[in-house]
Amino acid sequence: MSNVFDGFLSSPQGLEAFGEQRFVAAMLRFEAALTAAQARAGLVPQAAAQSIIGTCKVDLFDTLKIVRDSARAGSLAIPMVKALKETVALFNPDAVAYVHLGSTSQDVLDTAMALIAKDMLNDIEADLRASTAALLALADLHADTPILARTLMQPASVTSFGLKCVNWAAPLVRSLQRLKVAKGRALQVQVGGAVGTLAAMQGHGAQVSAWVADELGLAAPFAPWHTQRDEWVALCCELGLMTGSLGKLGKDIALLSQFEVAEVAEPYESGRGGSSDMEHKRNPVASMVALAAAQRVPQRVAAMLTTMPQEHERALGAWQAEMAECSQLFVAAQAAVRAMAGVLPGLQVDTQRMAHNIAQVARGQTGATSARWFDTALAGQAGVQARSYRQALQVELAC
Repeated sequence: MSNVFDGFLSSPQGLEAFGEQRFVAAMLRFEAALTAAQARAGLVPQAAAQSIIGTCKVDLFDTLKIVRDSARAGSLAIPMVKALKETVALFNPDAVAYVHLGSTSQDVLDTAMALIAKDMLNDIEADLRASTAALLALADLHADTPILARTLMQPASVTSFGLKCVNWAAPLVRSLQRLKVAKGRALQVQVGGAVGTLAAMQGHGAQVSAWVADELGLAAPFAPWHTQRDEWVALCCELGLMTGSLGKLGKDIALLSQFEVAEVAEPYESGRGGSSDMEHKRNPVASMVALAAAQRVPQRVAAMLTTMPQEHERALGAWQAEMAECSQLFVAAQAAVRAMAGVLPGLQVDTQRMAHNIAQVARGQTGATSARWFDTALAGQAGVQARSYRQALQVELAC
């Protein structure tokens, strides 16, 4: 991990995704796919292609050294390609000339980022679906359960806990829909060569790019996108929106779990949410992770937008900053959804406490005010809305 705080603000899967082993492996996947496509186009002899593809195995490389050498080289791809050529030379010196043929560092790194992002998005979407399913199940179970609605942090009237749950679920459903569109546009292979002309491909550039995309399970772009970053940044913006929605959910759960309120609680397990000194405490740590991510991610999204004005055909500094910010954004976003997906199915709901809190507020009001705003029958009206909204969300999820 990059620093000591990543351990509790990230998930192990997120940290591993951008670790040196996984990332170098993704770069080697690109090199193998590129060589296979070029051999298919007749640009690389079959014998040379077999040697290169057979060498693109991450276990053959000192990934830590590649990362260390990247500081001097100015790119992670440069020491990786150098190591690949040196390793290929051990088996087939004649194949070295065909390693990384017609490609450039950004082709390797952008494609590797897309591959890592694809895997992470699969996990993110699975956790989003799990979170949504848990919330919709709670919405069904508690459609008519009375709970205080609170506005400006004060008791306002009676709603239903089911309606709160379905309102929490709604932006997660929308995130699922938007991420599906955004990733379809952003997860593209990058094959452009030195300046995006694919000149070294001898007229086979578009076909090679399509074959590489097909091999890696990525989209084939209309054209290289070295300094046209809009689709990639749009995907990151969607992750920012998702994380903000998860932060709102985490904040509400944290507020409802305060001792003075005590209407819900994150599930308890040994060692989770304890205090270093106060043995009675049960801290809502999943909500904390989601809130921390929601406060970190906006800066990452802003950085991604800031890096969009890039110079000519290859950026100096902006693209490199984008990669660093993007990886942190993905890790934080994934941590937020993983944390909430882990607790929502077991969320503890205290309906008696909800009723007690309503009664306590109602007792302090005049009879007319109490009857108008704090009659528990109001939950039934909210329940009708909750059921209707829940049904609509389930239809959207099925699309």
